[in-house]
Amino acid sequence: MTPVELSRTVLHAVRRAVDDGELSVTVPERAVVTPPGPGGCGDYATNIALQLARAAEQPPRRVAEILRGRLLDDHRITDVVVTGAGFLNLSLESAASAALVDEIRRRGRRYGHAARPSGNSVELRCPAEVRAVVAADAVARLLRSQGDSVRVRYDGRPAPEWESVLGVDLRDGVDLRDGVDLSEVDSEGTDTDSADVTIRPVPVPVPLLVPVPAPTNPLPLGRDAARWALLHPAAHDRPRIPGDHLIQRETNPLFRVRYAHARTRALLRNAADLGFDPEPGPVSRTEELVALLGDHPRILTAAATHHTPDRLARHLVTVADATSPLLPAVLPLGEEKPSAAHRARLALAEAAGTVLAGGLSLLGIDAPDHL
Repeated sequence: MTPVELSRTVLHAVRRAVDDGELSVTVPERAVVTPPGPGGCGDYATNIALQLARAAEQPPRRVAEILRGRLLDDHRITDVVVTGAGFLNLSLESAASAALVDEIRRRGRRYGHAARPSGNSVELRCPAEVRAVVAADAVARLLRSQGDSVRVRYDGRPAPEWESVLGVDLRDGVDLRDGVDLSEVDSEGTDTDSADVTIRPVPVPVPLLVPVPAPTNPLPLGRDAARWALLHPAAHDRPRIPGDHLIQRETNPLFRVRYAHARTRALLRNAADLGFDPEPGPVSRTEELVALLGDHPRILTAAATHHTPDRLARHLVTVADATSPLLPAVLPLGEEKPSAAHRARLALAEAAGTVLAGGLSLLGIDAPDHL
């Protein structure tokens, strides 16, 4: 069960409670489901009871208890626990993670991308400043992943090396959707909405007494490290250049993401040498990783909608950190024979690596199979 399907299931439970007369509320259009926070448990959590409590004129925990019974009627949900002020924490059957892994393996790096054109047309404008140009390039990639057609226009003349070194597409005003030039394609009847967006990351001002480092040229970092250095900080934060973006150690978030991906690819090679393939199935104690992989489509949509590639970058770091504990248990040890559990762990590791590679590609960063 994906987060989108789970959101629909929660709304269905609300609708049933309304139909049975236990709740007198307007059924919302959307129920937010996220990985559990501190004090939570299970695979996902939702605050729908807190959202409805005032309109229902009942305490949030009472609303949560009403919904709990209806959610347990769904065979795909194995447990529902009410915590805190009224959060619903949901545990899914193990087959749900297998279905998610199977979906990721089937869709590959396009997992989380829109299945069809959205009909939206977006024009991004940005000044000819290196951080703004790289950010606009990443935002354009994200928007295209969600089916939008995108034009990027520059106020000024970008430096040619921003294309040759940083991989930015400097074709001013070319209409693209997911990398396809639409300027000569008959798109009559496809674009139903249009928007103009200005991309210009501006760090918040610092107090006058605090020394501000002079801007540093990111080009010596090379394409991948430079793009990460410019995209990982939020728009209101100041990039750290040169920083530690080229250092291969755990203090470097980019290294953690690429290393986690490279390890998943190494495990696939090693498993092939041992004569077994990945096969989706239940994997114990991986709830956090499964929840993060399931949340990937929502992250892509949010990053595209709010023009925040940093949101995707941070998500990739979290996925990488949640993947690392799984990897040592993927291959059999010593004389141990490959089992269904090993195949399921390998499939989950492969799915995590696919999400990491797909996310990096949307940031314009390479995901090498070897580090």
